Amino acid sequence: MKTRALCLILSIAPSMALAQAWPDGAPNRPGITPAFPNQNEAPVDITNLAPALSLVTEGLDTPWAIAVLPGMAGYLVTERDGQLRHVARDGMISSPIAGLPDIVAQRQGGLLDIALSPDFARSRLLYLTYSAPDGLGRSATAAAHARLSDDHTQLLELVEIFRQSPAATAPGHYGSRIEPLPDGSLALTTGDRMRHADRAQDPATGYGAVIRIMPDGSPAAETARIPGALPGLVSFGHRNIQGIAHDPATGQLWTLEHGPAGGDELNLITPGGNYGWPVVSYGVNYNGREIGQGRAAHAPDFIAPRYYWDPVIAPGGMVIYGGAMFPEWRGDLLAAGLVAQAVVRLDLAGDRVIAEERLAEGIGRVRDIAVDHDGSILFVTDEGGRSRLMRLSR
Repeated sequence: MKTRALCLILSIAPSMALAQAWPDGAPNRPGITPAFPNQNEAPVDITNLAPALSLVTEGLDTPWAIAVLPGMAGYLVTERDGQLRHVARDGMISSPIAGLPDIVAQRQGGLLDIALSPDFARSRLLYLTYSAPDGLGRSATAAAHARLSDDHTQLLELVEIFRQSPAATAPGHYGSRIEPLPDGSLALTTGDRMRHADRAQDPATGYGAVIRIMPDGSPAAETARIPGALPGLVSFGHRNIQGIAHDPATGQLWTLEHGPAGGDELNLITPGGNYGWPVVSYGVNYNGREIGQGRAAHAPDFIAPRYYWDPVIAPGGMVIYGGAMFPEWRGDLLAAGLVAQAVVRLDLAGDRVIAEERLAEGIGRVRDIAVDHDGSILFVTDEGGRSRLMRLSR
């Protein structure tokens, strides 16, 4: 009944287009003056022809990421508890794929992101991120590459290519997205590991950072060039980056990070940039106390987000849409919203958000998003053992 009601709302909503901001509740930190127009609460923009919502499969266990395989081969889905699954296009879920690395599946940790190498159709090479055990109850954000067997049953030749250092005992804020870039390098995101937030201001640690490495794990050239920085560091001062996307049309690299109570951020990444956490924030601590210096404004010391949410959407994965099914969305950003319980569409004009839409609102905690070959939108919900793989299509 909720889905049918949603379709009705979307079908009659064009009259709401470019009206007030999305009605999502009172802010945690009221009275903040945005740095520029539409830095938050951009106008609502409803898609004229409502997308149809359909179920691909259900019974996944806390999925974290999805990758679309070439042709009709289906999908790969990571489950945070440490399983990698093949999902056929008819929705059949495989037994766990063998050959994964050692993983700490605790609290926010586990098997996290997955991305295919651009030459996957030939090489069968893919990338994984995960929380790796690192002695004495510690764990670290890590990344590895491996080759997927032709029958989708095992990973072969697994090699770890990155590990955040130092490891930490806190089982959260791993960040952990990985994005292949056109020059052959990989962009990795990390979190501040909760109880170690101050390390996000230390570029030598790789905490709360965007890092570029080559497929063999060596640091990519032409990154931040900050004296004493971790080799390959691109930006720092982030809290917990769980979304990253490269825009092939503009070359821009975008990230999404979780704020505390309020202050989720969409950031445009500048090499060498400091994004302010935990000194400044558009949110507050969960107990209501101020963060850092109590400042919201990032300038002139730090780079301000291009958009922020208060209250939060709790962002997951993201894509820049370039499919054929929704040509009016090309160049838009589609973000998973855990607290928003929606696919969040941001209409971009250059480096600014000019409108926002919530798709499939109320569907459940949306963790990751992918675009299928036909341009339809795939997303996974994070609902424990009842999690689903869903599709939005024309």
